[in-house]
Amino acid sequence: MKTPSRCLLAACLALVGFTSSVSTRAATSAAPADPESPAAKEKRLEWFRHDKFGLFIHWGLYAIPAGYWKGQRAPDIGEWIMNRLRIPVAEYSQLAAQFNPSQFDADAWAQLAADAGMKYVVLTAKHHDGFALFRSAASPFNVCDATPFRRDVVQELAAACARRGLRFGVYYSQSQDWHEPGGAGNDWDFPVNAEKDRSGAFDRYLREKAEPQVRELLTHYGPICLVWFDTPQLMSGDRPKRLTDLVRTLQPDCLIDGRLGAVGDYRSTGDNVIPPAGSDEAWETPATLNHTWGFRSDDTDWKSPGELVFKLIDVASKGGNYLLNVGPTKDGVIPQASQDNLRTVGRWLRVNGEALYGTGRSPFGEEFGDYAARARTRDGHPVFLPRTEWRCTTKPGKLYFTLFHLERDGPHAYFALPAFRNAIRSASLLEDPHTIFPVQQAPDGTRFLHLPRFLNDAMGTVLLVEFEGDRIER
Repeated sequence: MKTPSRCLLAACLALVGFTSSVSTRAATSAAPADPESPAAKEKRLEWFRHDKFGLFIHWGLYAIPAGYWKGQRAPDIGEWIMNRLRIPVAEYSQLAAQFNPSQFDADAWAQLAADAGMKYVVLTAKHHDGFALFRSAASPFNVCDATPFRRDVVQELAAACARRGLRFGVYYSQSQDWHEPGGAGNDWDFPVNAEKDRSGAFDRYLREKAEPQVRELLTHYGPICLVWFDTPQLMSGDRPKRLTDLVRTLQPDCLIDGRLGAVGDYRSTGDNVIPPAGSDEAWETPATLNHTWGFRSDDTDWKSPGELVFKLIDVASKGGNYLLNVGPTKDGVIPQASQDNLRTVGRWLRVNGEALYGTGRSPFGEEFGDYAARARTRDGHPVFLPRTEWRCTTKPGKLYFTLFHLERDGPHAYFALPAFRNAIRSASLLEDPHTIFPVQQAPDGTRFLHLPRFLNDAMGTVLLVEFEGDRIER
């Protein structure tokens, strides 16, 4: 492991070079007349629609208590411990003196993302507790000024991602800030936050901390691919526009997620929510590997690699992106089980990545499932009954069928192709183009494939079906 001084120097040198090249590109390209026009938005979204898979990292002071405070177990997710147990600012702030993650290695984190097949990384630069993982002139409650660690985590990780060709983005909690009078969320320390008319206090917080810190993130750390805002309480009036204007002015190519309080560049679903159907709009599912975002010592219920591959392809087949989270420990170590499962996904993608990156959503839809005729949720909506046998992604002239469960027919597995009019040129195994399967047709016109039973793989097996034309005709 590099010493802190060498690591910081390497980070700075790499970041300077990377920033310079981006600045040159920005200077030679004309900015669109209207940054909120559909054309400008689609231009910004090109990389996002292509890359599909990103790493979310929730890390901060909450990793120290890891779900427990003075022997009491906090309910819910780890990063909300201050709120859930209503810990006073004066007590919670003392965690900063303990924050000294000797095993933090930005290059190791970035390498994990690359090994997992992820194309972008989003770090919690400031979460709801108000603690910043970067040097900030707007508030001393940051990693460089308030901790013995004194290293700029955002700077080191931005540089490590640049060295590996990964895009780098930041999460920033614009509304909730439990450390500050006026910031949303803390009414146990700051009675003003419980008042109905508190616009003056909130605007002071925005102007004195949130907006300056967003400006710092967009000016000091090279190209930021997206800003992931969250929980938009009180973000009414011109407040979202002020932050939007900061982003559009300082980094015109930077994306804004769907939780600012106004329309962003793409839609963010609820946490761990995958919609039942596909959509042409840009969207993203933020998801966890277990049940928490920030590290909890008592949550080791990890999703298996097979589950992760299914969810990733399920999201992509519906036109979305999958932003999958890890919660490092107080020492800066990503739990080994998280690393192992992500790298297993990465090995699958090294073979089958063509079926993910740069693909479009399924032209079918019946494979996703359907709503129950009678069953209802507690709020009266029909229950959706998902199907998990296969998913489909597309490129011009190509269908990628990722098979998870196949019907068996003696020594073979049976896969009925969904109905479409295009003639089929070939059907082969993606990982072995020489393994070609003849397309057969049933009396009712259904086209199907007989496949070896060994293809019934829990991780998913990808068939490439090439057809005449660029688009499916149904």
